[in-house]
Amino acid sequence: MSEAHDVTSDDNEVLYDVSDHIATITLNAPERMNTISGPMLNALSVRLIEANEDPEVRVVILTGNGRAFCAGLDVKAQTQGKGLSIGSAGFSRLDMRNTPPIVLQAMDKPTICAVNGGAAGYGLDTALGCDIRLMADTAKLAAAFTKRGVVPESGGTWILPRLLGWSKAAELIFTGRTLNAEEAVEWGLASEVVLAAQLMERARTLAREIAANAPLAVQSAKRMMRMGLNEPFAEHVHHVYLQLLPLMRTEDVKEGMLAFVEKRAPNFKGQ
Repeated sequence: MSEAHDVTSDDNEVLYDVSDHIATITLNAPERMNTISGPMLNALSVRLIEANEDPEVRVVILTGNGRAFCAGLDVKAQTQGKGLSIGSAGFSRLDMRNTPPIVLQAMDKPTICAVNGGAAGYGLDTALGCDIRLMADTAKLAAAFTKRGVVPESGGTWILPRLLGWSKAAELIFTGRTLNAEEAVEWGLASEVVLAAQLMERARTLAREIAANAPLAVQSAKRMMRMGLNEPFAEHVHHVYLQLLPLMRTEDVKEGMLAFVEKRAPNFKGQ
């Protein structure tokens, strides 16, 4: 099954494709390094929500076209009243509850960010909102917020201390440093570095590996990991048990156990 859709932003700036239970969402404004305007931000949120609600989708890949993943907010759009700065039309109409970083945090479907190039500012926060990051060897993560007189406005101050610990997160945010792909892996912000020409195939290979597993179990595991960040161990174990009970009644559990006994690959239906 494969399908492509138009989007509500200008010039198809967010592309969407579903194939083999994998939704690929592509930022598609390469002429401006995929910087985010208000309409483009809205279209990205719509596509993320669509992928999360589609029962055919088991994994989401987020990437960009061109030499950047996302270089931040679209400065030109800011001057035209389509951006997100305070006082602009775009900002006054913006519902923060439905912006991409908030949507990403609420998604049950696993998300992979294939960071094809520079991820700066808003683009960095969006990449950090994904569960797994794969870096092209030419990609960089730029935490230059304090160099621009602002703070990570879309989740970075919440995510980075949890990923890096306080000291390293403070170093990165306070200095506004840029990390290359190898440094991003060393710091723990990405899983691996891939040759740029091989990035999307590697992302799809990883996505297919995830999609082959029981989707309800994968989504439950993600929910439990998210909850576990903010609750005591004993309470967390109780919540895991409550997730496990309905899973044990699914057809996928029966299929998983039968496939193990029969020494074959399971065929999960998400039921």
